[in-house]
Amino acid sequence: MTQLPEEYRQAPFDETCAPRRLLRLFSGKWTTMILHTLHLMGGGSRPGQLLRNIPGLSKKMMTQTLRELEQLELVEREVRQVMPPKVEYRLTKLGEVFIEPIEMLYTWGTLHEAELSQVAAASKALSRSALS
Repeated sequence: MTQLPEEYRQAPFDETCAPRRLLRLFSGKWTTMILHTLHLMGGGSRPGQLLRNIPGLSKKMMTQTLRELEQLELVEREVRQVMPPKVEYRLTKLGEVFIEPIEMLYTWGTLHEAELSQVAAASKALSRSALS
């Protein structure tokens, strides 16, 4: 594994540092899941197909997230002029670059499911106690 540059091994971390920019990019609830799913589907998908492959994602949130990803130039929208018109969303070359850290994070998550479950249980208990 590549080591972090020395500048990212000590605080403070300014607003424009790479780790903070990456976390901001991935902070949307559905951003990484949509990019990951498009990747798994060969780089592109029609909206209905994408929606069926991500349980819990509403049509509104999918549309909003895809628009944001389009503005960031990570995804492109293609409209095929047939009757009725068909829309497909595809990863751009830039979007494909961001698949690598997502896949690394998802791989880490599958290797540490027990720890994730432990944190989820602690978070749930914390939420219950805050409501009491």
